[in-house]
Amino acid sequence: MAETVAKKLKTSSPLIGTHNGHFHADEALAVYLLRLLPTYASSPLVRTRDPAQLEECHTVVDVGGVYDAAINRYDHHQRTFSTFFPKHETKLSSAGLVYMHFGRAIIAQHLSLPEDHADVDLLYEKLYTDFIEAIDANDNGISAYDPAALSAANLEKLFKDGGVTFASIVNDMNNPDPTSPPGEPQDEDSLFGRASTLIGNVFARKLHQACNSWMPARTTVGNAYKSRAEAHSSGRILILPQGGVPWKEHLYNFEQEAEAAGAEQVYYVLYPESAAEDAKWRVQCVSESEGSFVSRKPLPEAWRGVRDQDLDGVMATEAEKAGQDKLPAGAVFVHASGFIGGHKTKEGAMAMAVRSLGL
Repeated sequence: MAETVAKKLKTSSPLIGTHNGHFHADEALAVYLLRLLPTYASSPLVRTRDPAQLEECHTVVDVGGVYDAAINRYDHHQRTFSTFFPKHETKLSSAGLVYMHFGRAIIAQHLSLPEDHADVDLLYEKLYTDFIEAIDANDNGISAYDPAALSAANLEKLFKDGGVTFASIVNDMNNPDPTSPPGEPQDEDSLFGRASTLIGNVFARKLHQACNSWMPARTTVGNAYKSRAEAHSSGRILILPQGGVPWKEHLYNFEQEAEAAGAEQVYYVLYPESAAEDAKWRVQCVSESEGSFVSRKPLPEAWRGVRDQDLDGVMATEAEKAGQDKLPAGAVFVHASGFIGGHKTKEGAMAMAVRSLGL
């Protein structure tokens, strides 16, 4: 009976197959990714380990012991499997396999661009690095840190985080949800469907964010980075035309691409607080690395934790002692750690950054 049903389903939309029983984040995401494409948008799913039923499926993920894209088989459990995403060293799971083969098409469809477009390549790498790779690593039992190095360094967790990851949440969804609305199915396939939708929606959000925020921000930061010497001859001050631009990752990437170090690194990023014509301006220090809280060059110690007219006064006193020109009035604040400050005008914020350079 099941074989007959499978044959009927196959004639309408490509039938997707995966294993039944306990499910994991990788096949839940793999199925969702396939269904993002027109070919599979209406595809039914068969969850089984029966070879005869799997043979009737057009595409099989995470079961069957075969990886062969030519026949749409994407399992990674066989001993001979040793496939990695380009330029990465994490062995793929079914999520990574499906993404490796179909990810470009998914992104190109979202952007309405050809698959070989440079923007598609850029996002293809980013989404794997930012999201898919962690799913692959979890399913293959690969830690984010080298266990031996952690042990040698005697590092211990400061608190119990409960291993709260998307993979662990999907794992929990194997159990019936007591908070579900009355009458909502709690059978295994229904639970899998909800888990697939949950982790798939996270990917969809990541894709949307990357296309609609990350990519435009990259262009904005890239233009500012190329013209930074026009802002100040040192090249250490970057001016963004608007606030709310996620600039950190892009700045580090552009510096890495330019092999910038030492004298070539940016110290301060300036941007308006809002789109209003009279918006105040911020001067933010660049941290030593993307995940660091240590600034490459914090704003002067004498300014830290001081506000408004008091800050103007401190700046004036410091300038007088050093025999320097007085800074424009209108300072707003400098954070106690010196990582960020503000001024009522762009010119004032720029003057704060230039003075902080100490050149």
